[in-house]
Amino acid sequence: MTTAAPRNLSIAIRASTPALKAPLASSSLFRRLHHSRASSTPATARPSIPRSPAAFIRPSFFHSTSANLSTTASKMAKPKALLLGDIDHAKATWEALSDIAELVRPTAKNRAEFIDECKAGKLDGVVAAYRTFGSVAITGLVDEELVQALPESLKFLAHNGAGYDQVDVHACKARGIQVSNVPSIPDDATADVNMFLILGALRGFNTSMLALRAGQWRGNPPPPLGHDPEGKVLGILGMGGIGRNLKKKAEVFGMSVIYHNRRKLSDEQSGGAEYVSFDDLLARSDVLSLNLPLNKNTRHIISGPQFAKMKKGVIIVNTARGAVMDEAALVAALESGQVASAGLDVYEEEPKVHPGLVANPHVMLVPHMGTWTVEVWFNLCFV
Repeated sequence: MTTAAPRNLSIAIRASTPALKAPLASSSLFRRLHHSRASSTPATARPSIPRSPAAFIRPSFFHSTSANLSTTASKMAKPKALLLGDIDHAKATWEALSDIAELVRPTAKNRAEFIDECKAGKLDGVVAAYRTFGSVAITGLVDEELVQALPESLKFLAHNGAGYDQVDVHACKARGIQVSNVPSIPDDATADVNMFLILGALRGFNTSMLALRAGQWRGNPPPPLGHDPEGKVLGILGMGGIGRNLKKKAEVFGMSVIYHNRRKLSDEQSGGAEYVSFDDLLARSDVLSLNLPLNKNTRHIISGPQFAKMKKGVIIVNTARGAVMDEAALVAALESGQVASAGLDVYEEEPKVHPGLVANPHVMLVPHMGTWTVEVWFNLCFV
């Protein structure tokens, strides 16, 4: 299921087209977008988001400015907006962009064809592009090779996801391409899955659920008794939006929360959670939750040496990105009993899953569904 976030593209297109720029000059979102051009990190779009699906029936964003905007656009050559991937939930909103832009799609069926299409000049004139997660099947990652092949005219890339590990933002910055992502919308739903995995791993539910489906009730012999979350120490590695959301949910279940982040948060931001060093986080956590972005510094931040510093029988949960943890090292830690159980929503080489994880009944596996709700994907349409 894919969706779109064409409002960012509307603002970007108008910002790059003088005749369309003035009507949006007072927009706070426009000012943020314009101000962040020099940033090395993606622009963060945080508009007011409609929460009711009824609001989606009549998208009116593109008709909120003066009526002469479309007339102005029709009298001049329109910039091009490129769609990478398919849209299921915001087709009308995407098509409304035709008032101010020529909407185009690549004909390529794979990465090599797409790069050739770019180099042949077939996408010249594209000012803004929007990519869905599904587009990776055609273009692959937006890495330096792909960025260098993109049209010289491209100034804005809207990525429909909270993480931006699929996009080389440094290569984009060097090319003068601004990147946006949507970091806040998936927070609540992802933290829900996080809590589901924590509870399931603590209670050891996966073993008996497998036995039940095999007609063996709880299993023979039944599994060991599980553990309550009450009184357990939850260590959160990465106290961003998802980590902060998880902290609130975990405390409802009686867990105490400590965290490590690249910087200490204010008490207001952290909700009073205790900031600890990385090593202290590893040593003190009964449950360790990984909620940090994937980059060159965080790849395999959890591996063999880190597992050795943890409590015997620790529980590991990962809803961030698979490669922040060394899966082979996790399998070894599970087999040795250093890690009692794990709950995973993400994997190093999706959709492949390490066979040692698939074979271990003490591991709860979810196929990257942290944001897989109607509400999340609906709201992404309006960013």
